[in-house]
Amino acid sequence: MSAPENIDSLRLQQALASCSQSIANGDFKQSQESISELVHFLDSVSDFISSGTNDEEGAENSAFEVLSEIYHYLISPSLDQAITDALAFELPKAVAKFACGSTRCFENAERIINHFVEVCSPRDMVSILCEAMTSPSDGFNNSFYFTPLLGALAKVFEVLKRRPFEQVKAALPVVLKVLEVILSDPEEDEDMDLINKAILIANSLNTICIKLDHKDEKLFALFGLYVLQITALISNSVGSETSRWSPIMLQLSHFLHYCGFTYLDLITGHEVGMAVDLISQGDEDDYMRCFSYVNCGAAITVLWRDLSNEASKEDLEAAVKVKVKLCSNRIERWEAVGILKHVYASSNLPWALKRHAIDFLFCIMEAIDSQDPDEPLDYSVYMPSLYAALQAIQKVIVYASDPLLRKKAFDTFKMVLADVPASLRFDILMALIKNSDLSSMIAILLGCVKEEMYKEYPKKISGQNRDAKEENKAVQSTLSFWTVSVLDCVEFVLKPPKGGPPSLPEFTDAVLSALNLYRFILITESSGKTNYTEVLLKNKLQKVYREWLEPLRSLVSGVSAGDNDGQLAIALNPLEFVLYRCIELVEENLKHTT
Repeated sequence: MSAPENIDSLRLQQALASCSQSIANGDFKQSQESISELVHFLDSVSDFISSGTNDEEGAENSAFEVLSEIYHYLISPSLDQAITDALAFELPKAVAKFACGSTRCFENAERIINHFVEVCSPRDMVSILCEAMTSPSDGFNNSFYFTPLLGALAKVFEVLKRRPFEQVKAALPVVLKVLEVILSDPEEDEDMDLINKAILIANSLNTICIKLDHKDEKLFALFGLYVLQITALISNSVGSETSRWSPIMLQLSHFLHYCGFTYLDLITGHEVGMAVDLISQGDEDDYMRCFSYVNCGAAITVLWRDLSNEASKEDLEAAVKVKVKLCSNRIERWEAVGILKHVYASSNLPWALKRHAIDFLFCIMEAIDSQDPDEPLDYSVYMPSLYAALQAIQKVIVYASDPLLRKKAFDTFKMVLADVPASLRFDILMALIKNSDLSSMIAILLGCVKEEMYKEYPKKISGQNRDAKEENKAVQSTLSFWTVSVLDCVEFVLKPPKGGPPSLPEFTDAVLSALNLYRFILITESSGKTNYTEVLLKNKLQKVYREWLEPLRSLVSGVSAGDNDGQLAIALNPLEFVLYRCIELVEENLKHTT
């Protein structure tokens, strides 16, 4: 042992002796001071080893010797329990910092913390460990620090005797917060031990539930929500190599199966909602924030099982039955879309999972043979969730780097949209247009509006051509897209709510699509001698000319005139062509309008 190590050993022995003496004498004030001095000494050693000193080997040896001496002190048969209990309140946090130093320091720190778990009150240790994880010191907010604390907490859970639900419920938010923070910036090799400890906690909860023989339904619900939450958090860190994570995900899904969660219940959110309701009884919104990813975890569980090559025959058959069920039941299908949106909207999940989520939904939507018979249900209650899901799928369409995935996401988007009753479809599209700030996406959505109008119009024109006024009114009452409101889509782009003409060239795609939509409506109504949208009314034509087209023509001319290299003028050529065609059509119709 070198001279510095001898000095550290001597200081440690003196600090431990002072703690023992003051506690044995019942001197509370002195014992607190002695323990504080001991912690200060340990902090100085752990800070030194983490500071990047030139003598890394010497610092690591010193830290290892300090930990070894503490451990042997604690396991001494002559040590009074009162001394152990007093040290337990401060030492777990202090020695956890040493886990960052080296593998053997980590192992020594872990066995010291586990010793406290073995000999001290489980209820006290839950609070002590949670406190250590809640307030880590600067520079120690990493997986090495938290891993031994999580492992110790898993051991504590298994030995809780009284009121385990209350103890577990109080501790899990701390655990989940640690996992969320660390796994949000994953380091694959470093975080694997932390993930294993998170799964060890799930094992401990499973053990508690088995001991209680299904008698505490709240604990079961809490167990299920914890597994769903860590499923989502772990999935955030898997990267592109999804196959190597299948065993872990299958293990987590087995826990959920034990909790009674079926694949259908997970993908529709039924069991998840029931578990949330059971735990959140009363005013516990703050508490439930720690389970904010449980719906995402539910979707991921089904996707991992569907994706895994290691799934059993029974699991694969169950997955097929789920898809068949979703194909045949519109409400459960919409509920599944609402759960899957959490995968599409996530900014952390790997694209491999998002791709499979698109494939999964595409497969279901494509297999719908016919629309479900209309039921006496208020479909509008499902629209907010479907709207949010379509917004989430838009993110895949816009941000996926793979063009094939973008195309499949768009096809899926259109099939989900088509599954919505026509009477509500226009409202959803209008809301999507008004809440998008991406020109290309607005252009795509306006294209969807045009496509819907094209499909709808031929069905109705035959009734119009009979020149039966009453029948015409009846026909018009069934139209969803050929209404006055459709021009609001065009106006939103050509005359933005904030005032002024649209911004060019930033919104070129959206403006071109809006002009094409307006041209389509005007030509169709004029040639079909209809006026469902009132586009042919004189005051509407005058408004369009004065407030939409003329300001846009001036803007395009100004942008083109200020273009020195001609690139913008070339980019605006298609827009300019359609713009002048719209102006011609409006002028022509104004001549024939009284």
